[in-house]
Amino acid sequence: MPNSAPVIVVAGDAIARYGFADGHPFGTDRHEHFMRELRARGLDARVEIQAPRAASRAELETFHTPAHIDLVRCRSASGEGFLDGGDTPAFRGVFEAAGAVVGATLVAVEALMSGACRRAFVPIAGLHHAARDRTAGFCVFSDCGVAVEILRARYGVRRIAYVDIDAHHGDGMYYAFQDDAELYIADIHEDGRHLYPGTGAREETGRGAAAGTKLNLPLPAGAGDPQFHAAWDEIERFLERFPSDFILFQCGADSLAGDPITHLKFSEAAHAHAAHRLCAIAEAQGHGRVLGMGGGGYNRRNLARAWTGVVDSFLAREA
Repeated sequence: MPNSAPVIVVAGDAIARYGFADGHPFGTDRHEHFMRELRARGLDARVEIQAPRAASRAELETFHTPAHIDLVRCRSASGEGFLDGGDTPAFRGVFEAAGAVVGATLVAVEALMSGACRRAFVPIAGLHHAARDRTAGFCVFSDCGVAVEILRARYGVRRIAYVDIDAHHGDGMYYAFQDDAELYIADIHEDGRHLYPGTGAREETGRGAAAGTKLNLPLPAGAGDPQFHAAWDEIERFLERFPSDFILFQCGADSLAGDPITHLKFSEAAHAHAAHRLCAIAEAQGHGRVLGMGGGGYNRRNLARAWTGVVDSFLAREA
């Protein structure tokens, strides 16, 4: 069925402020590089741009522990120190900025579940390293994890697919839900023997009743589009075995050639292909709902081109 509803992009200053200073790779300029490319390609006129909102404490607590939330709030007030072992510095206002990222993803969830759209994209989102009880790898709060919990608690959606093509393994999501038999995780990433966080081995397939509901596909450093497509074909077979009612797509652009901190060599076409195929899968499974989250990506040209490619694929009338 052609998609006649608009594609929603959730963007604005509140999430643009989520970033770190002093030459940190996750700088606050990433949002503007995406928006500039969106305008240059004329896509801004074809999507509906909505503003983020702050996530409530209750929403954050659907995934995160109260102690973790309190720590972030405290460090946010002082702007001193780190929120983890040294990757993620505190800054004044980090609590509000991180809460806005979660809120932005929930704006997209709300639009998708209300039927206002069938595709949505949030550029500064997909913070897949944050655990329930801690910050990790530039990720303060997990908008992905909160989205899963809100979909279940508020909307009764049980079967959810989480697809991640960021160069880094989405460890925060995997370990939070490794016992969950109704969260289907498919994750293409650089082999953890060569890249943070060092996890995501092929043998990690879920635990207990959830064994087999997780698919980790580590690729060697230097892997490009041929290896991506081989892995992607496996993801499609996996998603056919585990049909869902909602698809979360973490489309980190640090898996593209030329990223300064990773070693994969995908082209931007990989992200457009993944987005196109996920729309087709969502349609075939009867719901059509795909939420794209920008994730990582530290080469600004790469992230701008990859993410607008995802939006362009979402806009295609025929999945």
